[in-house]
Amino acid sequence: MPPSIVPAGGRVVAVTGACTYLGGELLRQLEEDPRYSRILALDVRPPALAPGGRGGKVEFIKVDLTQPTVDGELATLLRTHHVDTFVHGAFLSHPTHAAEWAHELEDVGTMHVLNACAGVEPRRFVMVSTTLVYGAHPKNPNFLTEDAELGGHRDSRFINDKVRAEKQVQRFAREHPRVETCVLRFAPIIGPTVSNMFTRFFSRPVAPVMMGHDPLLQFVHEQDAAWALFQGVVGGATGAFNIIGKGVLPYTTVLALLGRVPVPMPQLVARQLMRVLWTTQLSGSSPSFLDFLLYLCVADGARARRELGFAPRFSIKRTLHDFLGIAPEDGATDIARAQA
Repeated sequence: MPPSIVPAGGRVVAVTGACTYLGGELLRQLEEDPRYSRILALDVRPPALAPGGRGGKVEFIKVDLTQPTVDGELATLLRTHHVDTFVHGAFLSHPTHAAEWAHELEDVGTMHVLNACAGVEPRRFVMVSTTLVYGAHPKNPNFLTEDAELGGHRDSRFINDKVRAEKQVQRFAREHPRVETCVLRFAPIIGPTVSNMFTRFFSRPVAPVMMGHDPLLQFVHEQDAAWALFQGVVGGATGAFNIIGKGVLPYTTVLALLGRVPVPMPQLVARQLMRVLWTTQLSGSSPSFLDFLLYLCVADGARARRELGFAPRFSIKRTLHDFLGIAPEDGATDIARAQA
């Protein structure tokens, strides 16, 4: 069905991970979109907007993707509510010591979601992913396109669970060509309200710098990210898309703009220190994170501009300033007003 044609009674969308930043923003935008008559917020707890948002279209349904019978529950839900679009965003924004639970949520949970969608086949399926799935490797090109290998990380279950989830979706897309399947790989999301492993890391007053290394870093503003997800849901583009912000900066320049104190360290010392801090739960950054302070992991956003119609509005400098709560200096327009 062409995206411009709205079924009688309006479209129905189901969103897993409704309590995440992106999930909550998507609920708000879809509730104001007249093309959608119902929005099912699927999570273990109600999102802030539901129930009873401004339009009253959001309905919370408790769903736990770690439960072994949830695929049947989801299939019944899709059928009963005539779900047109399924948005899968139930992914962690930072590593956890509860690695087995995280694996059940992300890798096995994605299997449950796809099992349900395979039996019912909604018109459109959209999954939230991350550019971290490419991995930070010494042989990475300057800019990674969507066709690049999903190298992941040898020691990071946080990243590798997301790689496995993506590969499941790739297989699903091949086996179910009638379903419009779209994956959005977001660069690290930064902003004044979002919380993830990057915002936590850059909130500290000091930061390690690997001696002899100063890789380029790339982010996307939280408002740009929310708008890109909305575009991915309401549009008809299929395949994988890198969702990135405007511009890149060296890691040490990012630290300088944020007013953080760089602490040069040999790699071996830094890894040992991070391992101790992670093991003793004194730090939320796992040792594998250090590779992103050593090597490039910068994505190319041309395909998203060309096929998804997404172009970032916020520069990397403005994004970092918003994260700090500094008033804008470059005249950027608030995206919420700009897209109204």
